[in-house]
Amino acid sequence: MNLRVPGIRGMHLSDHDLRQLDEAALANLTPEQARALLSKAIEDLKRARERLAQNPTNSSRPPSTRAPWEQSEAQEPEAPVVSTQSAEEKPGAESESESESEQKEPQKSPKGKATEKPAGRAGRRKGAPGHSRTQQLPIDAEQPHAPQCCAICGEPLDASHQSRAHNAHYVLDLVPSAAGGSGLVVRQTKHIYFETLCPCGHWSRALPGRCDEDASWSVQLSECHLAGATLVAFICALTQRMRLSRAKVREFLSDWLGLSVSTALINQCVHEAARAVEPVVEQEILTTVRNVELAYADETSWKEHGKLLWLWVFTCATATLFIVGRRTREMVQQVLGEGFGGWLMSDGYWAYRELDQRLRCLPHIIRKARALEEGFDAEGRVLGRHVLDVIATLMQAVYEARGAPPQGGGLRKRHAPMLDALLEHCLRLADGRHDKSRALARELLNDWDTFWVVLDHPDLPLSNNEAERALRHWVIARRIGMGTRTEQGTRAFALLASVIETCRKRNVSPWPYLAKVIGQRRKGLPAPPLPAPAT
Repeated sequence: MNLRVPGIRGMHLSDHDLRQLDEAALANLTPEQARALLSKAIEDLKRARERLAQNPTNSSRPPSTRAPWEQSEAQEPEAPVVSTQSAEEKPGAESESESESEQKEPQKSPKGKATEKPAGRAGRRKGAPGHSRTQQLPIDAEQPHAPQCCAICGEPLDASHQSRAHNAHYVLDLVPSAAGGSGLVVRQTKHIYFETLCPCGHWSRALPGRCDEDASWSVQLSECHLAGATLVAFICALTQRMRLSRAKVREFLSDWLGLSVSTALINQCVHEAARAVEPVVEQEILTTVRNVELAYADETSWKEHGKLLWLWVFTCATATLFIVGRRTREMVQQVLGEGFGGWLMSDGYWAYRELDQRLRCLPHIIRKARALEEGFDAEGRVLGRHVLDVIATLMQAVYEARGAPPQGGGLRKRHAPMLDALLEHCLRLADGRHDKSRALARELLNDWDTFWVVLDHPDLPLSNNEAERALRHWVIARRIGMGTRTEQGTRAFALLASVIETCRKRNVSPWPYLAKVIGQRRKGLPAPPLPAPAT
């Protein structure tokens, strides 16, 4: 029996090995072989117990992984951290997988095997009966649109000139209730477009407003749309903020507002809103993040129709930017640019190391050190306790320095012996036998200066809570919806999430602003600027 074959997931003995171990197999072992087997079994048992003991205070597990009966008794961690990581490596929002439409089960053959549908052009075939709106709603108002001047000679046109209607469309929107009541009501408006005869003999037409074409989007921005701007913003609130799928939004609109719309229209509204706010994200939010003195960054896994991507967040005091892409150095450069001169608080991902002014999140190290302290390895327990003692002492010194006048010498100089002792300890274990101790020691050594920058600048933060809190809502939404289905859906999600979180960061409601942006962009006008932070 070969006991040297390594097991899976870091275990010495695999399931295949354990199935062969019984009384008869043990009886055939020599004392030396039995001791070797016992050593490996004890090591595996320790690893298994350490995994069972993992919780949000000593690992990257999110608070939601606690059992319901444990959550009320849970002790608060020394440094409160809202973690967004899962038991894998990192944990990710509102999905389009269920969101865009209900996925159909694959067709099955009589033998029960799934069969693929034959490939063909998507959409309705020519000659096939189409489907249109069957719901008939009363018309609450009519809005005429007439040309202001002749398209040929430029002469002004008014009601005295001969006119005739040439086109019309209906718009459903949410408006405040009449007579000063509270809440919103559905209102259907008929927009009528006229053509007017000029004395020069030319008929000039009034046309719905329209934004310029954009080949990167499959949706158009036009006033000729069934859903009004406020209704579109309302749908975005249900899908993005309330985490409802497109099918559930359709049910909600039908049950509570009496509107019968398709999931395709709902999805179109979400994508149209995202296209409307794209200039706001690229020109205002991105510029704000690039020019702040302090920014926070984090990333979490994201699925796009089964493809693994990463949801990045970059946030500061007045703006939050989300972007979905690969987990590479280029993503950081794409957001921050080449000349980012502020401080960046982040985790230990290597892509951030090229930045000159970087901070490391201390609670990430606290969790890893606590896991070592609570483990079974003696070497790991000593390192874990040492790291926790040093960080607790230095954090207390930083807190005291924030409320006191600056003192000569600085905190780093005063605590230099303590830091030197920890540095020597990490150097000794950098090539040690215990893998978790070795990993923590190397992580501290790789980013040594970034951990203790706060000793020179006590006003800087100690944790990356701002970025993790910004991700938390969208991580929950990712768990519900399982990511997005298309590249455009992923892009729409990130754009809308950026605007929503930026408005919330400024203590203003994002929905009136979103409706205003949609209304302006449908007319072909520039998007209005983001609202200023509320005082």
